[in-house]
Amino acid sequence: MVWAVLLLVIAPGTNPAALLGGDGLAVAQIRFTYENPKLHPPKYAVTVGEDGNGHFRSEPGGPPADGETMSSQAQDRPIHISKAVRESMFATARKSKWFAIACDDGAKNIAYQGTKTLAYQGPEGQGSCTYNWSKLSQIDKLTDQFEAIAATLDEGSKLQRQYEHGRLSLDTELELLDQMVLQGRAIEVENIAPVLRKIAGDDAVLQRVQRRARALLQGAKED
Repeated sequence: MVWAVLLLVIAPGTNPAALLGGDGLAVAQIRFTYENPKLHPPKYAVTVGEDGNGHFRSEPGGPPADGETMSSQAQDRPIHISKAVRESMFATARKSKWFAIACDDGAKNIAYQGTKTLAYQGPEGQGSCTYNWSKLSQIDKLTDQFEAIAATLDEGSKLQRQYEHGRLSLDTELELLDQMVLQGRAIEVENIAPVLRKIAGDDAVLQRVQRRARALLQGAKED
């Protein structure tokens, strides 16, 4: 309880329930925030607990950018992260001194890629670092993982809206998601399984759309 109170002092706005596991004990967590007004979504935060439970919150974007089919909508929802991915994340956090390090490369010739913050809170300590780009390979990999989770959730939101209002665009969007998964730019697909199941089981949509949705579901990890 004392530790939970200290976390509230360290990180205002943190939901104390999110820091507790099913046994009522404190759960270590990593929080990744990203902000770039030129991208969709322009700002989001992904929180992952060591027990696999997490949360995603994003702000809505403006008009779709070139090459994008739809703008991003705000989301505020629970997520679950598979064992292999979260073990990798927490191993990186501990090897990186809970992010109480200098993450940013500091190079002046690196283009702006978004303001990112990694923060760790756990029984053994806490820390955070903010960066545009990091030359540390472990931070770079962790950033890719969080960005890929956010991309999956954003695609899931778009698929839901297309399923409800414009099913003809599902073919293009699912093809894009399929490519993103193959390239590792979208991971933890089980978090958007509900909309994929709707599409896969709806005979009113194109058969190839149903097949893509089924294939994505088969590749999703649930643990």
